[in-house]
Amino acid sequence: MVQKSKRPPTAAKIAGPIAPKRRGRPRAYEPDVALGKALDLFRRDGFAATSLDDLSAATGMNRPSLYGAFGDKRELYIKSYQRYRDDARAAMVDIFRADAPLRERLERIYRIALDIYLSGESGPRGCFTVMTAASEAVSDPGIRTMVVEGLTELDKAFGICFRHARERGELPEETDPASLAHLASATIHTIAIRARARVPRKELEAIVKGAIDVLCGAK
Repeated sequence: MVQKSKRPPTAAKIAGPIAPKRRGRPRAYEPDVALGKALDLFRRDGFAATSLDDLSAATGMNRPSLYGAFGDKRELYIKSYQRYRDDARAAMVDIFRADAPLRERLERIYRIALDIYLSGESGPRGCFTVMTAASEAVSDPGIRTMVVEGLTELDKAFGICFRHARERGELPEETDPASLAHLASATIHTIAIRARARVPRKELEAIVKGAIDVLCGAK
């Protein structure tokens, strides 16, 4: 009688139990880094001129990943704008709160503003608010609200600076801090536009110096 041969052990029995498969794919990107890339693109080209393909190429994420992480193009634009505002606020908040002479404080504020507006690998990018968000605010109420909030916040910050300067005797008693704040903010906006137009930094610094002389009463 022929004895049947035993079947060889399977690979599973030799190797032991198979580890359970992981669900999904690990993230191949850092959301904060990807948002920064999107911010750079929107700030340079604006909302309408930036396509989803452009965003995918810049962030290294395909469309489904972009949607999953940030929502649609508008949501990504709004998150990029908020990131820009947060970064700009963080760069200047300590100077606005510093207990320093008015002229010194203004010089530092405008110096940082120029650093921000003149930055960019492909050339000066100006200000996100002035160069792109203000255009989108015409037809988008949500973006319009953000723009107005940003402008108002800047006016209030400058107003506090001038009010404190008046209290310390650096400005006359009859000085209107709110009016000076509007002039100071207007200077911020004009150097942002001129920076985007690639006006040389020395010319922008001359504009800033003239504005500071006026804001400080030519002291």
